[in-house]
Amino acid sequence: MPSSLPAVLRPLFRAVTYTRWLHLLIASVAGMLTGFLYNEPFFAGGWLTWLWMAVLPLPLLVLAALIPVVRRVEGLQAQLLLTPGPHDRTARAASGIATTPSSSWRERGRTAVWLLLRLKAGVALSALTVQLPLLAWAFTLAAAGRPTHLKGLPAIVAPHWWYGLLAPLPLVLLSAVAVGAGALMAGAARLLLGPSAAERLAELESRTERMLEHNRLAQELHDAIGHALTVTVVQAGAARAAGSPEFTERALAAIEDTGRQALADLERALRLLREDAPRPADRPMLTDAERLLESARAAGSTVRAELSGPLETLPGPVSREGYRMVQEALTNVLRHAGPVPVSVRLAAGADALELEVRNPLPAGPPEPAGGGRGLRGIRERAALLGGEAETGPDGGEWRVRARLPLSQLL
Repeated sequence: MPSSLPAVLRPLFRAVTYTRWLHLLIASVAGMLTGFLYNEPFFAGGWLTWLWMAVLPLPLLVLAALIPVVRRVEGLQAQLLLTPGPHDRTARAASGIATTPSSSWRERGRTAVWLLLRLKAGVALSALTVQLPLLAWAFTLAAAGRPTHLKGLPAIVAPHWWYGLLAPLPLVLLSAVAVGAGALMAGAARLLLGPSAAERLAELESRTERMLEHNRLAQELHDAIGHALTVTVVQAGAARAAGSPEFTERALAAIEDTGRQALADLERALRLLREDAPRPADRPMLTDAERLLESARAAGSTVRAELSGPLETLPGPVSREGYRMVQEALTNVLRHAGPVPVSVRLAAGADALELEVRNPLPAGPPEPAGGGRGLRGIRERAALLGGEAETGPDGGEWRVRARLPLSQLL
């Protein structure tokens, strides 16, 4: 659209003007179809024809509004023609027009009002679309000196050249009415076909769930990839410092295994982003904790593990989140204390899972009690399952302790 055009002319160069015009013209089809049932009045001609088209379909439209799917059909049509453009999930939500079937009598009533309003506006605009160009043609003929008497229009029996000055006016009026009617119908669609309070609440809950899923994905990437990179860096540094071919061979094997697991975790994360989320059962669980212990040992840490209770019978959410918590705790050890002795205790009881990871405090200043993003993630995971987690110094050691209740999940 040329930017040099006056503002009053710009709507005529926008596609939305004509899609809205089409939307209103389609509404008059119902009047035409019902009009054929009443041959004599319908074919009387002139404005009486348009009046019948606006009146005859009313009972049928009210009955149609009672059908739940009609609201969905009208909403989709309004989105496509009244608010054209990209129609992805975000754009559909931004349009303010719902595309779900009616689920209450209130929504059916709003749909009925919308159908009646659309019929009236559609028939009126259809009449003007037909009659005003005819009037412009009549003025053009009169300006050429030819008397005219077009059906439904006043007769021009005294033609004169000055009728040529009037010829553009009907077309200007038609354009202005089409632009204004389209804009008004777009606003009416948002009012009458817009989401109800229940639908807005459901959409809000859906957005909240997506945001929580994104946060969980960020935490998964932080824990999995951060752990793999930390272990790889520590193992590579230890192998270079050891100067032992045998130790270097073990370190390279551990790096390979850790990298392979990190790639699997990354693939799971990417599948989440593609909305092709893996089944929860595909994610690692506490029964795979030995893999974490071995990677810490390969990095040079002495790991003392105490596993008790039936870990394999833990509920899936507890087992999966527990695995990530142990992973982050070991990552935190390697990142801040290096390859120091670590003790890991996992105890699955009848009503709770308890996990604890301890390591000597590093020689430097102790980490603040608030911890970093990873330790905060441990506490968030515990709270999500109704449990609690503590992180901080304890008797010359750094301790990560969590208790996850089982009673509400079993």
